[in-house]
Amino acid sequence: MAELSNRLNRLAPSATLAMSQKSSEMKAQGVDVINLSVGEPDFNTPDHIKEAAKKAIDENYSRYSPVPGYMDLRKAIVAKLKNENDLDYTTSEVLVSNGAKQSVCNTVMALVNDGEEVIIPAPYWVSYPQMVKLAGGTPVIINAGFEQDFKITPEQLEAAITPKTRMLILCSPSNPTGSVYSKEELAGLSEVIKRHEGMYVLADEIYEHINYIGRHESIAQFPGMKERSIIVNGVSKAYAMTGWRIGFIAAPEWIVKGCNKLQGQYTSGPCSVSQKAAEAAYTMSQECVETMRKAFERRRDLIVELAKQIPGLEVNKPEGAFYLFPKCSSFYGKTDGKRTINNSTDLAMYLLEEGHVATVGGEAFGDPECFRMSYATSDDNIREAMRRIKETLGKLQ
Repeated sequence: MAELSNRLNRLAPSATLAMSQKSSEMKAQGVDVINLSVGEPDFNTPDHIKEAAKKAIDENYSRYSPVPGYMDLRKAIVAKLKNENDLDYTTSEVLVSNGAKQSVCNTVMALVNDGEEVIIPAPYWVSYPQMVKLAGGTPVIINAGFEQDFKITPEQLEAAITPKTRMLILCSPSNPTGSVYSKEELAGLSEVIKRHEGMYVLADEIYEHINYIGRHESIAQFPGMKERSIIVNGVSKAYAMTGWRIGFIAAPEWIVKGCNKLQGQYTSGPCSVSQKAAEAAYTMSQECVETMRKAFERRRDLIVELAKQIPGLEVNKPEGAFYLFPKCSSFYGKTDGKRTINNSTDLAMYLLEEGHVATVGGEAFGDPECFRMSYATSDDNIREAMRRIKETLGKLQ
């Protein structure tokens, strides 16, 4: 009998990619869909980074790259961690991968044994629990809902830890909520982690530069935490380089060596040309990062203002990333006479099919009371999308 492996059957498909695909299909049929489902900057990669890539092609950077990434790029990442985060790493504590997504998966696969537990605050990025399952681990979900600004407390973390706990996955600024942990909040969580030997934190900092409250804070900064932390970051969001596929981890050398061994067996080193582009991103002018951050902040203010004008939605003000995660449970049980909204997946499908706006239901992110909108799109698109959403939700009684 033709059957896929049990490992694969444990996984759920990505809901964000599924919604994006459905909206693309509708667009192909001539429907004017505004896509707020995908987490991707709408800016083009800055010119100086593209020039570095062209130069790399002309200089024949076309051979296999070293598994952990080019030394020059790792040096650039070490300098970035020192200059921007005041963290001291060496090049042997950095591993470059095919996107931050692979960096996360490498770490989980390298550290988690069958049956070990990984604590994941909800709402979470859709792939975290699936990666833990892929590694044979058990996701342990801590709910941090709308009322607590989608952030877990040290007390919640302590209560979730068992002798089987191996890791906490923490994403700040957060996908899907845009919440940002303050220095004080991270200090509180770090004290809990340090009390439990053999427990690590995977700090997903991919949205580091899309931050509206000042300096990014890393959990690795606290005494005793660098040895317990695996920082994941990359160029996708800050430099509008999603398709270039360059991410990295900064971690204790023994963890980096483990991930290097794993990566050496199933992808080898990342794209050579992309690495030279990423090196330029980290070492040249950072003006483009601030220009994009300001645009995202303006859009954040716009979408929050418009969402607050929609009766039935509860809206918080995200402090980072480019997502809004409003509470929409007041619509559950309502109908337009033809269809009834039972949950956030229904709501997202209703907005897509009736309002022609693609969003993602909160179930996929571990919070069934909310849905996610990405505002990584033009001001005009945001205005029109929110007008459509307001009009479409207004049909529900």
